[in-house]
Amino acid sequence: MKQVEDAEILQKFGVEKTRNEAFNLLLTKYQQKIYWHIRRLVINHDDTDDLVQETFVKVWKNLVNFRSDSQLYTWIYRIATNESITFLNKKKLKNNISLDDVSGELAESLTAAAYFDGDKIQRKLQEAVLTLPEKQRIIFNMKYFDDMKYDEISEVLGTSVGALKASFHIAVKKIESILINED
Repeated sequence: MKQVEDAEILQKFGVEKTRNEAFNLLLTKYQQKIYWHIRRLVINHDDTDDLVQETFVKVWKNLVNFRSDSQLYTWIYRIATNESITFLNKKKLKNNISLDDVSGELAESLTAAAYFDGDKIQRKLQEAVLTLPEKQRIIFNMKYFDDMKYDEISEVLGTSVGALKASFHIAVKKIESILINED
């Protein structure tokens, strides 16, 4: 099936009669990418499903006001990222634990997850990624797993490209160090 251009989705969404069709096209195009972006941040499948739904509810409510200052793709990623960070912060506050402990809890749920079908190497990589500070983890996931360009990540996170490159480089070095020291 041919991938629909964002401009066509936005044009259809602007017309009341074709709004539902446009949203279905948007879901088809981005739902899986957003699912995996959120999943790498929160790990748990059920939490991810909830956050994907919340993300697309916000997209539905706000798409009519989308000004095309950024790409539709990065705008949706920004919403998904913010929803994930808010979720993790609430989890941290609710359980009265530090972010490091949240990362430990996420690592435990990674190994217990019925939906994780990765091999031993993938699991070690995910566990190493979870040791990173939140912002480095987000940057690493967007660059490494989502294959986003630095300017796209910059749009999503509102951080300079230079700072992103430095954070990614530091994250890679930390992950390398963890993986080398485990062997």
